[in-house]
Amino acid sequence: MITAIILAAGQSKRMGQPKMLLPWGETTVLGQVIETVQRAGVEEILVVTGGAREQVEEIVRRYAVSSRQNAEYERGEMLSSVQAGLRALIAPPRPSPNSQNLGRVTEGRVGLAAALIVIGDQPQVQERSVRAVVEAFEAGGSDLVVPSYQMRRGHPWLVARPLWEEILAMSPAESPREFLNRHAGEIQYVNVDTPSILADLDTYEEYLKSRP
Repeated sequence: MITAIILAAGQSKRMGQPKMLLPWGETTVLGQVIETVQRAGVEEILVVTGGAREQVEEIVRRYAVSSRQNAEYERGEMLSSVQAGLRALIAPPRPSPNSQNLGRVTEGRVGLAAALIVIGDQPQVQERSVRAVVEAFEAGGSDLVVPSYQMRRGHPWLVARPLWEEILAMSPAESPREFLNRHAGEIQYVNVDTPSILADLDTYEEYLKSRP
């Protein structure tokens, strides 16, 4: 079983407002990411929250997916959110109002095979790219599957359970990129034909240029 961990804990400092909440088509930036992952066939989704937590969790409830707060979101970088998500999958506490439907995601956690690491500010990513990563893993071969566009790594990428403990043991000064670099020879790359796996939304100008 594969669970998508959507990283939505950032403070959106460069954007100047919570970017997960910005309109995107008929939904929001975060809503679009959730819908894309769902359409790609990933049923189990955990959203890691932090900044604008209440508003983000309101979106989470609309989609009946799970959430877990990253308690280190103000001090930590992306790695801290990845770690928060993995901890929730490995040893989740009893579900609470602030941990929406977590029991549903983790009922079969003993059988969890991999986590799909998705960034919440990447509404441009396409369903076919997500599906290609998932299908490459399901076909067997590597514990790490990463999409690539013109020799550049993108998101979402997938990491199998045997590697989770290594990520959890990483220090706050490290990053997911350093983890991937350590395992460069083990990565199975999936070549895609769209640069959307590289794009995210950091500034309001980028949002205005990218939104549908």
